[in-house]
Formats: sequence, structure tokens, C-alpha cells
Amino acid sequence: MSELGLMNSVWTMLAAVLVILMIGGFILLEAGSTRMKNAGHIAAKTILTFGIASLTFWAVGYGMIFGEGNAFVGLSKFFYSGGIDPSSDLAESVFFVFQLAFAGIAITIAFGGFAERAKLASYVWFAILFSVFIYPVVAHWIWGGGWLSGHGKQDFAGSTVVHLTGAMAALAATMILKPRIGKYNQDGSVNEIEGHNQVYTSLAVLLLWVGWFGFNAGSTVSVDGAFFGYVALNTNLAAAAGAVAAMFVTVVVTGKARVSTILNGALAGLVAITASCAFVAPWAAVLIGGVAGVIVHYSMEFFEKRKIDDPIYALSVHGIAGIWGTLSTGFFATPELAAMNGGLPGLFYGGGFTQLGVQLLGVTASGAYAFVVSYIFLYVIHKGLGGMRVSKGEELQGLDLSEHGSYGYPEVFGGQSQNRRKTS
Repeated sequence: MSELGLMNSVWTMLAAVLVILMIGGFILLEAGSTRMKNAGHIAAKTILTFGIASLTFWAVGYGMIFGEGNAFVGLSKFFYSGGIDPSSDLAESVFFVFQLAFAGIAITIAFGGFAERAKLASYVWFAILFSVFIYPVVAHWIWGGGWLSGHGKQDFAGSTVVHLTGAMAALAATMILKPRIGKYNQDGSVNEIEGHNQVYTSLAVLLLWVGWFGFNAGSTVSVDGAFFGYVALNTNLAAAAGAVAAMFVTVVVTGKARVSTILNGALAGLVAITASCAFVAPWAAVLIGGVAGVIVHYSMEFFEKRKIDDPIYALSVHGIAGIWGTLSTGFFATPELAAMNGGLPGLFYGGGFTQLGVQLLGVTASGAYAFVVSYIFLYVIHKGLGGMRVSKGEELQGLDLSEHGSYGYPEVFGGQSQNRRKTS
């Protein structure tokens, strides 16, 4: 392998590690955004389901995305065996690990819609089904040479492939599981169920922000020309603009700088720029992130009023912001960057409505597929495999104890445990 190939492989492997470490950010985000009686469960199921996603990706997911096949799905490279091609400018095994990390993030996003009321078995079943029949299909359409790729769909690092796909699965889950106990009153008014640790959620956003440099800049899979630095610049600007814009809108609307809105604004900016980071100018990255920060505030309110109980706001942060970010290249893609990275320039650069139409087609088809197939799978799990939701008593007690036999915070809950060691 050439020196360039070795450097590309090292850079992409580093990026893969950053993306996998984002799993830790999601653990802190979900745990901090929910009640402490479920914290241990959240941590354990996230690690477990990343393990399941890794095995399924190795067995079939990678081949379904990047294998030889048809416009709908790949049909080769199953049970990936590794190997090194001396003529390649990137080790395929490194590329495999990088892509595996993205699959793990997608299922983690989806499980935000399950929080505080789903059985552990439902996570296991859906992790397998999502990782085989949902994520790889959408990824093949856009990244693996599928039909949307043939239309010139622009999604550099996954606003649609990863974030929208995961969010649509989360939406299906929230609809089937129904709201948590105590979330809504009989008159339809909303009770805010506060997360137990804002320090966790803030640290989570920082970890995710840093990990996103692997997510976006790492998607260059190359050090040639140092283009990854440009992508990182756009990524950071969008995140910053999202946080600041969200702070302003929540102060104007509520009179308070709500912590959760500021944090979700930063994440929405990151999600939005994920599709367009390699296609737009820095000023457009600021605008894209800022708009995402405003949108996420109103989206969170919209879904809450319609009794869509989404504890970590996956639908707003990853779904709505993902749609906006994907469409944004249809407005702001520059001719130079579009020519370099695929697709046509955006509407504001004289490209007309062609690329915007392709982007709209992409989010519509991908979102619809992810939602419909997720809903079918989850409905079958709920009706035919013992149900998805824990009992009322188990939900009130907390999933730490009901699903795992011990609390994540045993001292806080009086040391209660169902799996104490016997002593002689």
C-alpha cells in the first residue's frame, strides 16, 4: 500500500474511533434526559444493541450496502472477511469499521423513541431487524450505488442515511408504545418529565460535538488536499450557530434560556450540516445551523402537543433537522463543491430546482421506507412477541430494577436489588 493509502487508512480509523465514542455521548444524553431509575438500563441496552448492530453489520449489513447487487440492495460481501488490497488508497477493513460505526449510531438514535417504557427484548429484536432490513437498504440507495445515488442525491455524511432513518424508526416506536405514564393529563395538557442530570446532557453534547468531526470530516476518508479541514470548519460553525439561535428563540418565546433547547439546538445544527458540510460555503453553514436551532424549538413543541412522547427529542433533532439539512444542499451547494463531491449546484447558485427536487425525493422515499418498515416490525413485536411495553408497575418502579435486577443508583434507591450475592 502506498504512503497515501496508509495515511488515509490511519485518518479514517481515527475518525471511526471518534464516531464509536459518540455512543458514549448518546448514553449520557439519554440517561441525563430521563429519570435516574432508568439510567442503568439505558447504559446497558445501548452497549448491548451496539454489539448486536456490529454483528449484523458484519454478517449482512455491509454487503447489503456496498456489495454487488441492484438499485435496491447489495447482494454480496456477506460475512465480511477483511483482507488488504495493496493497490488501494484505503484499507477496506478500515472502511468497514468506519461504516459499522455509522450503523451503530443510527440504531442508537432510533432507540431514543423507546426510552423509559420498552422491554429489553424489544430492543434486541428491533436492533436485528433494523440493522438488516432498514438501515442497509437506505444506505445502499444513497451511498452504495443505489437508485438515489444514480439521481445525484447529496448526503455527504448521513443527514438522511443515519439521522432521518433513525428518527423515523423512533417515531414509529413512540406511536406504538404510547406516552409514558404521567406525561399527559386527561384534558390533554402536557406534564414535563424532567431529566435527572443536566450536567450529563451537557457533557453528552460536547462529546457528540467532538465526535462529529469523525462523523463529517472523517467521511472524506482521505487526507489528500486536507479537505477534511474544510468539512470540520463547516461542521463547527453549524453547531455553534444552532446553539446560539436556539438560545435566542427560547428566551424570546419562554423568557428563559432553557438548557435542553440550547443543547438540542447545537445537536440540530450538527445533524443539519451533516448532509451539506462538503457542498456549502462557511456562511451557508452558519445559516443552515442557525435555522436548525430555531426549527428544533418549534418542532419539540409541535410533537409534544400532539402527544408524541419522544423523551430525547430524536424526531425533532435528528428527523426534522435531518430533513432541513438534506434539503439545504439543494439551496446552497456551490458549483465548485458540487462538481467535486457529486450532484448539481443549488438553487441560489443558478442550479435551478433540479438538485432541490432530488433532495426532496431522497428524504421522502428514505423517510417513508424507514417509517413504514419500522412500524410493521414494531407492530409485530408488540402484538406477536409478548409486547414491547413493560407493565405499569414495572414502569413506575423503573427499568433498572424490573429489567436488570439492580438500580444504576443503588444508594439513592436504598440499595434495593434483586440479584444480591448470597453470603454464608
